[in-house]
Amino acid sequence: MRRINRSLTVSLLAALALASVPAMAQGRALLIDGSTSIFPLMNQLAAAYHKSTHAPTPKVGQGTSGVGISDVNSGRVDIGDVSRDPILGVDPHGLVFTKIARDGVCVITNPGNPLSNLNQQTVQQIFTGQVRNWSEVPGASVTGPIDLFQRVASSGTQDAFQNIFLGESLKISPSASAEESNGTMRQAVIGDKNAIGFASFAFTPGTNAVSYQGIPCTLRNAKSGQYQGVRNFWMVTKGAPKGAAAKFIKWVIKPHNAAVVKIVGSQWIPIH
Repeated sequence: MRRINRSLTVSLLAALALASVPAMAQGRALLIDGSTSIFPLMNQLAAAYHKSTHAPTPKVGQGTSGVGISDVNSGRVDIGDVSRDPILGVDPHGLVFTKIARDGVCVITNPGNPLSNLNQQTVQQIFTGQVRNWSEVPGASVTGPIDLFQRVASSGTQDAFQNIFLGESLKISPSASAEESNGTMRQAVIGDKNAIGFASFAFTPGTNAVSYQGIPCTLRNAKSGQYQGVRNFWMVTKGAPKGAAAKFIKWVIKPHNAAVVKIVGSQWIPIH
């Protein structure tokens, strides 16, 4: 029994020691998780980084921006993907945010309700629950109760939608169904003709992306600055990036990196 306990203790100490050693020193792949909005982009960047540098392909998971913050702060991952801006007094002390791209957030409806445009006032009335029936919404193709969808509180897309479309004083109606990811939001809206929600650019196919304030929610309009529903994408580290994390982040944000420009420009907004 003593020998077993001692072996377990040694294994535990070894695991703890390994967790404290930078990924490069261990010769292992970087561990990354967080925002579901950034997940498609990060997967492509990870593969391109491996192809370009022959370093181990970073292992990319997903959850929410809140998960990315929590996991990088606790040391469970090397980099957290976060799709909302830093929040002073909320984010743990010592985290470093590095901007890697920008992204658009679209209001989405079911294709059976191809709403062409919403102004800010109507968006606010719908999502705060002041307007509850599609018969009250100009241009709607359906009637009946509005089925409202939002994201969970730890979502960066939720935070971005709140700040861009509602502002500080208004809150989404508590009657809204909360979705865990952009993917489940997309499926919920596609499966419900009376639905309305919001999602990142990369998750709008199959839905109806509604114009906002008369400007279509398209990548082209976001890049030109016409469409205002735009937020930042960040890679977050605990302290200044070091070792393999620093090399990967430097590669991603390096100006004129053709591989990154091609990937980011396909569905997102480059920072350079």
